[in-house]
Amino acid sequence: MERMTSREITRDAQRVKTNKEELIERIGRTVSEDGAKEVFPGFFLARSARPSESLNAVYRPAFCLVAQGRKRALLGEEVFRYDPGHYLLFTVDLPLIFQIEKATQDEPYLGLRLDLDPSLVASVLMEANIKIKKGDASTKAMDVQSIDANLIDAIVRLVRLADEPGSSNILAPLIVKEIIYRLLSGGQGARLGHLLPSGDTQRISRAIGHLREHFDEPLKIDEFARQFGMSVSGFHHHFKSVTAMSPLQFQKQIRLQEARRLMLGEDLDAASAGFRVGYEDPSYFSRDYKKQFGAPPQRDVTRLRSNLGA
Repeated sequence: MERMTSREITRDAQRVKTNKEELIERIGRTVSEDGAKEVFPGFFLARSARPSESLNAVYRPAFCLVAQGRKRALLGEEVFRYDPGHYLLFTVDLPLIFQIEKATQDEPYLGLRLDLDPSLVASVLMEANIKIKKGDASTKAMDVQSIDANLIDAIVRLVRLADEPGSSNILAPLIVKEIIYRLLSGGQGARLGHLLPSGDTQRISRAIGHLREHFDEPLKIDEFARQFGMSVSGFHHHFKSVTAMSPLQFQKQIRLQEARRLMLGEDLDAASAGFRVGYEDPSYFSRDYKKQFGAPPQRDVTRLRSNLGA
């Protein structure tokens, strides 16, 4: 690749600045009150005038961008911060907590999420003739990277479709394919390879799906690994390489987040919520919950209710 001239660097910086300004204006107009809007299936624009925390348990693979404000994603003990200069990408189903860190009435958080369709990723990989190496399957599934001028160009064109709903059926798939291509050409090929239905990557994806569906059941690692055609050590190593957690830690994250949702949404007490998600000992559940969310179950849920009512 040829090195950019100073004039080209300046021009790209101006493009990025102009596009960011347009993103703020368009998202702010499309989502005029706190909340989220699905512009078309799998593409969401969001706004919040104050810091907040998500309550969802598991998110499907997605590309996320902040137009204004700052956000972070918590994956186990890892923290991924992103802002208007960076995007977040994750390529397997993950138990995440999203927290909006910077937002005010005058400058609300404005952001977007684009769910990644495995068939579309596979199509772009094939058309672009990009090969995924066997060793790439162990690449961590989550990453934060700087955004470049070409990628933000495509994102702005996708956001413009909020004002052209009649055009989205034709144009949205084309622009989404371009975004995927820009991610691939920007070094995200190994990560996006997690979405392909082949080899070790597919086995880990299937294992994650199984854990999502059966998180309340006891997890016997030897049987689990055998079920997906891997040795115990190989399965454990590969699972942790991709998700940054062991299978047991992954299961615990899903259990605790689901228990939190049950207490908040269905008004269950802590013991009942813990039992529902697979904990037999209420005190053990409370210890794990406090370690994960920073407060005992009842106090945490009371705080969340207070924030939601504010």
